[in-house]
Amino acid sequence: MGEEIEEVDEPIVDDDVEEKVKDKIGKEVEEIRRRKTKTSKRRFLTNMEDYVLFAGIGYGILFAALLIGMSSGIFGSSTTLDHKASETFLDTGDECLNIEDDPWILIFPENDAEYLDLSGRNLPSGYALMNYSIYELSDSVETLVVSEESISQVSGKKSSMQASFDELNVGEYRIVFTVDIYDQGFDLVNATLVEDWNTLAKEIDFELEINSGGFFSFLPFVDSDSHREVRITEPGPRTCWTTKDLGDWGYILMAAELGGGRETAMLTGGTAGIPAWWMAFISLSLSAVTLLVIYPVMYKIYHQDTDDILSRNHIARVVEDILGKTSKRLHIDIDWELYKLESRELSIDIMVPYKNTDGTLSDSKDIRAEILREILEEFAIFRVFKPVQLTVKTIGVNQAIDFESGVGVGAGAEGADLVEEQDYASFFSELHTLSRVEEEVRDSLDLFFARRSDVRMEGAVVTSDDRVIFVSVIYKPTQRFAFFRFKKTTDEVEVELYRYISERNDDLLGSQELIVKARNQVSTLADRSGAGRVESANKSDDRIVAVAKQDGLGGKMLQTNFIGNTLSTVEYMANEKREMINKWGFWGLIVFVWIPFMASGVLVGAMLGLLSRMQFTRVLAATFIGGAAASVTWAYTAEGIVKFMHQYKLEAVIPLMIIVFVGAAFLHIRSTKVRRQTELFEDTMLDNFHADVVAKYGEH
Repeated sequence: MGEEIEEVDEPIVDDDVEEKVKDKIGKEVEEIRRRKTKTSKRRFLTNMEDYVLFAGIGYGILFAALLIGMSSGIFGSSTTLDHKASETFLDTGDECLNIEDDPWILIFPENDAEYLDLSGRNLPSGYALMNYSIYELSDSVETLVVSEESISQVSGKKSSMQASFDELNVGEYRIVFTVDIYDQGFDLVNATLVEDWNTLAKEIDFELEINSGGFFSFLPFVDSDSHREVRITEPGPRTCWTTKDLGDWGYILMAAELGGGRETAMLTGGTAGIPAWWMAFISLSLSAVTLLVIYPVMYKIYHQDTDDILSRNHIARVVEDILGKTSKRLHIDIDWELYKLESRELSIDIMVPYKNTDGTLSDSKDIRAEILREILEEFAIFRVFKPVQLTVKTIGVNQAIDFESGVGVGAGAEGADLVEEQDYASFFSELHTLSRVEEEVRDSLDLFFARRSDVRMEGAVVTSDDRVIFVSVIYKPTQRFAFFRFKKTTDEVEVELYRYISERNDDLLGSQELIVKARNQVSTLADRSGAGRVESANKSDDRIVAVAKQDGLGGKMLQTNFIGNTLSTVEYMANEKREMINKWGFWGLIVFVWIPFMASGVLVGAMLGLLSRMQFTRVLAATFIGGAAASVTWAYTAEGIVKFMHQYKLEAVIPLMIIVFVGAAFLHIRSTKVRRQTELFEDTMLDNFHADVVAKYGEH
């Protein structure tokens, strides 16, 4: 019998396991790419978000047309709208006085001049006999203090008189004002009332006090001088607002809500006596337009099916593949040992250390732009719109090559060993010793730009050896507003230059390879990388984060500076509350939008639901319910707050509260932006990266 040979399982090598994991991740990435790039014809109004967006745009147009029509007077100056609303449950007070056609009385205090202005409005032609009587109220007893009468001709359907209170003592009073219209004013004994006239009368209670500003006298808008002041305690039914006045106040309420939040708008309108139902309607309409338009656009752009979302491992694999292909194309050698990638909550940070080789013909700025462009184009396919922060650093012996002057171009990866064979660096540094080829190429450059009216040459360097003719050009568009109007890319200018120089100097180039590098002086990293939006740390720091370009009108709209910065801040605030919504879900989202926290409106709520991957219709319902509840609650609460302030003589606090709300909203948004910027551009990973480079290659 032969000896039995015991089979021993070979140990699994770690490298093999790692390779299998990479292959698995690579296959998953390719499958996601296949689904993303698969073209399918999709009709408009296919999904729920399309219908919501369409409805939001339609309502926004109707709402804008309504306000424009009301404020411009197209619908007239009728008070019917407010009068009808005051007869329903929408108005918690008494039915308002319809002043559209009927005669009515207006009484209001002019505290600076110390008199009450009394006037009859919508009066018929004739002579107005006006009488007022002021009674002092003490222990429910009315004592007549003063009574006066006046007659004047009605002018412009109006007649008025003044009731001075400069000699009244501090206390509570009632004024009764009556108006009768006669056909003549010279002989009232023989005069008769105009046809169908009934005596017009109104009474109000007021309190007279000496005001010196009190505790709030230090405020600039509070008068600190002592003077008599009337505070109306029982004003009676309010006067109905005209359609035009409501339209004008619609703009004011919207501006107040956008500038200082829902609370500011309601207090502003409540102080002016705007009906609560109109304040609630404006706030609710503003929330509806914001929610029904912006949320579907955000959803269409940011939402992805769970299977199509790139994990951290997927993102790492995509970036590594891009770097591998780009390094070959740009002829650079990446040090993978020092390479770093971290997919954070706010951004994807990438650190790329590389060595120049004998084929490298771009400096670190161009290398950075090219790598960033490749990454952003790939991320756009996978709909990864997280900011990318890319840092590239040249390492090794060839990091000092100057691609602007041509010094060092053509040196090998181990340039120090090649110096003994031929000193290219010293050869290229002697720019005053130019060959005939270099002179001809320079002439071609001058002629090329002389014949062009859209660009001019700002600077150029031509260097050569027996293998390469290297041309580096900096150009600048001559058009006004070139940033918007000049459409040629740097690649296109490079191709045109290459063709022109090659055709004009074909007999001189021989075996030498012509290499042309061009740079637009006014272009930025964002332009060259094709970023949809960029953010910078500060003016003294050249670091930026770039977001992949989004297609379509909605994507371009969301990537404008104002909307992009706003949504970034909203997303950051939503992320801070994400744990709460993940815990409480639908009902938690309703409460979050309803309760008046700072920046808890429908837009933040919608972003919060989107980040928490809540169903589209549930987010829409929760934010709409919460927003509607907040608008209605604050509208009717503001009315009570204003009445309370008047009752306890705290009117000066109302503008102070408005200022506090506006200031708090501004400071909250500003502090949130600062916190986001600080976290976005934190230096921990960058410092570690530079420390690792120094440890391996030393200081350079």
